[in-house]
Amino acid sequence: MPKSTKNILYNQLIIGSLLVFFAIYNLVLYKNGSFVKKQVLSETAIMGQQIWQDNNCTACHQFYGLGGYLGPDLTNVISDTTKGEIYIRNIINAGVKAMPKYHFSEQEINQLIAYFKAIDQTGYFPNRKVKESNYGWVDVVLKDSIR
Repeated sequence: MPKSTKNILYNQLIIGSLLVFFAIYNLVLYKNGSFVKKQVLSETAIMGQQIWQDNNCTACHQFYGLGGYLGPDLTNVISDTTKGEIYIRNIINAGVKAMPKYHFSEQEINQLIAYFKAIDQTGYFPNRKVKESNYGWVDVVLKDSIR
């Protein structure tokens, strides 16, 4: 058998082995289900998310710095000691400067607040509390460990 034929067979064997390994790995990984996070949003928060999306709030506001820049980042607006739930309710009801006055029902406002609470629990932004090692590795201090 010529050398080039051996190389082709060897390459096919390697590629075939990798494909079989990949298939088995994915079967074990995805059958297990451990990679899937459970949904943390309540039904009320999901409705709030729908209101957020239907009114294109991301055009002006951000979560984790992603979104528009006309309005403030709302990632931690609920836990912010200078703002909080009452502040959000008043802003939504009255509108300010470039923020239009929305005519949401009390139920819709509660749904938005539930959505903001769920987002607030996912993390802290901007998170400037990090631990740096001498090797350049950066460990982010999670919201639950910030006291």
